[in-house]
Amino acid sequence: MSLTFADLPLRKETIAALAEHGFTSPFPIQEMVMPIALADGDVIGQAKTGTGKTLAFGIPVIERVIAPNDSDWAGLPNQGKPQVLIVVPTRELCVQVTKDIEELSFNRGIRTLAVYGGRAFEPQIEALNNGVEIVVGTPGRLLDLYRQGQLTLKFVSRVVLDEADEMLDLGFLPDVEKIFTSTPARQQTMLFSATMPGDIIALARRFMNQPVHIRTQDNEDEGAVVSRIEQHVVRAHAMDKIEMLARILQANGRGPTIVFCRTKRTAQKTSDDLIERGFRAATIHGDLGQSAREKALNDFKAGKSDVLIATDVAARGIDIDGITHVINYQCPEDEKTYVHRIGRTARAGAHGIAVTFVDWDELARWKMIDTALVLGLPEPVETYSSSEHLYEMLNIPAGSNGRMVKARAPQAEKPKSDRTQSDRSASDRPKREKSPEVKKPAAERVKRERTRTKRISE
Repeated sequence: MSLTFADLPLRKETIAALAEHGFTSPFPIQEMVMPIALADGDVIGQAKTGTGKTLAFGIPVIERVIAPNDSDWAGLPNQGKPQVLIVVPTRELCVQVTKDIEELSFNRGIRTLAVYGGRAFEPQIEALNNGVEIVVGTPGRLLDLYRQGQLTLKFVSRVVLDEADEMLDLGFLPDVEKIFTSTPARQQTMLFSATMPGDIIALARRFMNQPVHIRTQDNEDEGAVVSRIEQHVVRAHAMDKIEMLARILQANGRGPTIVFCRTKRTAQKTSDDLIERGFRAATIHGDLGQSAREKALNDFKAGKSDVLIATDVAARGIDIDGITHVINYQCPEDEKTYVHRIGRTARAGAHGIAVTFVDWDELARWKMIDTALVLGLPEPVETYSSSEHLYEMLNIPAGSNGRMVKARAPQAEKPKSDRTQSDRSASDRPKREKSPEVKKPAAERVKRERTRTKRISE
């Protein structure tokens, strides 16, 4: 019999919140991390993206928070000051983690705040002044608020560092070290990362107390791509890519899809082209303001759009279940980027499809990715939007073209006897006789104007 959340020593409110959102049994990473985390041990969790890491650290920290609805709240000397700090690399991940934490802690009155750049300071400062138990934030904005004296860290007892390797890639490591040194009351530290570069290991040794290293790799080599993703690579012409993409987006069974581009300009142009072709597309890249990025992401999550075109940096931290297809419109720079991109699909045990377009000048780069990940994929086949093997490979209905055309429902014509005056067609209405008197004044004016012009020229 498999373990359920009800079997763990959790508060009844937490179990009820988990059940309300459809969580009954923990994923492997959760099952391995939670017993140690609930016993206040330091944890290094190493697992691929999409394996349920948020709940693995979210549930233990929620359990340890003293909330306004708890009986021991009255005796808490630091009421309203942050007790938990969760550090994430990107704005999008910050919003996602905050939402997940709120869903599990709403019934205990725990206040959770997301702090990140691109937003005004004032609302975040106001929320901190009103009282917050859990703060989720990006390193830069956290330190800005701390240096301004608006964010109190001296009472924080638990610190979580999520996506530590991405934090390293984005150059946030010095900020993270400053955050660690600014939390003297820290009793527990949890660090989660897909990979363990030397700098991350050094960080863990410096700031963690005998951490337990938990690693789930689904019996695959580190960095290997999950087997649940059906991968296709095709050699594509730059001028034909948008047509190929539009036809792939009409494949049978195609659900929410993410299209990756290397540059902001290409991402925006691809989105504009798809919208012009009738697709419900949205885009997210660095040139967009934070409000526009959040709207695009929220529309995608809500189903208002079903194609999200993104650059690599902007897509960091996007954690959405149900993505059926990932399309690499431009070949990734390296194997790590490839794994990150296609890892947006096949999340939480689902299956997914990844398609990579490789241009002629990208063949050497793709060969390096294939070799580094030991994918063993065949040489990319020269492919066009009209190629039969493209239709067969991705289950695209025959006759699909590069445009989404909504069929118009035929309108039955009403019997003439039932038609009102407003329903009559132009042919049914009596034609008015054109009066020559109406035209005469205009003709006279033209004649006078010509005579005047002639006189002036003479």
